[in-house]
Amino acid sequence: MARNIAVSDDVYGMLSKAKMEGESFSDVIRRLMERQKISDLPKVLEEGEWEKVEGAFGKQKELDLQRAKRLL
Repeated sequence: MARNIAVSDDVYGMLSKAKMEGESFSDVIRRLMERQKISDLPKVLEEGEWEKVEGAFGKQKELDLQRAKRLL
């Protein structure tokens, strides 16, 4: 059974951006309500943001390695 819900324009915009090819809005809401995995981030983030996240992960990994070398 389908139900109608009202969402504000900004929420509609966010759902539209999160919508992947072939997904219905119900699919988007279902996917977003489930526990998110780190591998889902590139699908949800704005264009160019994933590269920033990857860069931060890389920088942190390098800092962790440097710290481990100092401690050993």
